[in-house]
Amino acid sequence: MRGLSVKKMMRKVDKNSPLPLYYQLKEILREMIENEELKPGDAAPPERELCEIHGISRMTARKAVMELVNEGVLYREQGKGTFVAKPKPKHQLNQLRGFTEEMKEKGLKVQTRILSFEVRPATVGIKNKLQMPPHQDKVLEIARLRIVDGLPFALETVWLNYDKMADLTRDELEDGSLYKVFREKYNLVPVYGTQTIEPIKLNEYESKLLGLPHESLALLFSRTTYTDRDEVIEYTKCIYRTDIHKYEVLLRA
Repeated sequence: MRGLSVKKMMRKVDKNSPLPLYYQLKEILREMIENEELKPGDAAPPERELCEIHGISRMTARKAVMELVNEGVLYREQGKGTFVAKPKPKHQLNQLRGFTEEMKEKGLKVQTRILSFEVRPATVGIKNKLQMPPHQDKVLEIARLRIVDGLPFALETVWLNYDKMADLTRDELEDGSLYKVFREKYNLVPVYGTQTIEPIKLNEYESKLLGLPHESLALLFSRTTYTDRDEVIEYTKCIYRTDIHKYEVLLRA
């Protein structure tokens, strides 16, 4: 969609409105996408064209476009332009499932790159999270990069009580489900968990692994998982990129 068709279909910003011009333009573009006037894979109107249509500065147009890029509504390809992204898949937060199992249920291809697999001294904080007795002082720390359909998706670190899982091997987790190992090898069935979610900025190392610019926004999920006997199985921290997926919570009255 180009030229006259864009001008004809796009409503104009209101320069008398108290809302910032970049915000108005951002919402106009979002509205066009929601109305399927711009569809996934379509090229977004170039910044210079947006300037001409709305009588705004290049900086204003760029800010509107970049906010939509940061939200994952648009995406950029170097040397090609800006395009409409596919709708973000939803992830349910009211179900306790392993990452591998959840992605495969959605028909997605999951790969796992193990970044580290080490026995470490347990910090006081981790011992408390895992409810370890005083005489136990080692944890198995496993860092993994989760890749979905070829795209870096999440950066996960899990801590396990070493005394309970000393015979766990790196090979068992190569492109495999840790929850499956819990059930089949250790007869530990995850039944419930507690989870916190907080926004963070990616550091240089995290950004490189996830293929995102330094200090991009992400979500940090911290979870403690329990059996039906209230026994802690794992403590996990997982960093999810926010530009390609979103979360849904089921609320009941």
